[in-house]
Amino acid sequence: MPYANSLLVTIVLGLALAACGGFLARKMRMPPLVGYLVAGVAIGPFTPGFIADANLASQLAEIGVILLMFGVGLHFSIKDLLAVRHIAVPGALAQVTVATAVGAGLALSWGWSPAAGLVLGLTLSCASTVAPWKIATRSTQSTAT
Repeated sequence: MPYANSLLVTIVLGLALAACGGFLARKMRMPPLVGYLVAGVAIGPFTPGFIADANLASQLAEIGVILLMFGVGLHFSIKDLLAVRHIAVPGALAQVTVATAVGAGLALSWGWSPAAGLVLGLTLSCASTVAPWKIATRSTQSTAT
């Protein structure tokens, strides 16, 4: 039964630290996402103290990414995208190109292969698209209320 305990401890500590981190980030007038990232680093394998089960945490993180993308999809409107396509499409292409180039450049400077650099760059371009989207939607929602 150690797996069940590990699952429960990882979920409870991860959610508790993320909630505290998000709350503190909001108090410091920063997006809660910053607090969530700090919480992940705090229970990660590269910091002293409690270390979550890395395999389990990785699987939970993948589920979190799936839920994040699902949330983005819920708010996606083709009509709104078509209304701003002249700005959104070139901006998105530029953002993906720059993020991919930066990620690939970093990977190459670390001695990685060009293929690995491309994968890192494309991964960064996806991550750097979703995070600002969530921040923008949250700030829009908070100013509307």
